[in-house]
Amino acid sequence: MESLRNLIGWKLVENHHIEKEYKFKDFKQALDFVNKVGKLAEEAGHHPDIFLSWGKVKLQFWTHTINGVSEKDIAMAAKCDLL
Repeated sequence: MESLRNLIGWKLVENHHIEKEYKFKDFKQALDFVNKVGKLAEEAGHHPDIFLSWGKVKLQFWTHTINGVSEKDIAMAAKCDLL
């Protein structure tokens, strides 16, 4: 998928979903990021799987109706990078 090449740090996993891990200095910063992603996802109606632990957050996007990655996933990933 050509548009995936425009995303920094995102990888295609098993030709099924894209994921990226973000690092933070502590749990609070990671949680704040998760809350911003949650707000963005609600507004867009497109939700990632979110994995939160101390100092890091991993996001995964895919489109359930096609059981793979769509342009909407790529767009959401790019928006998350801007947070």
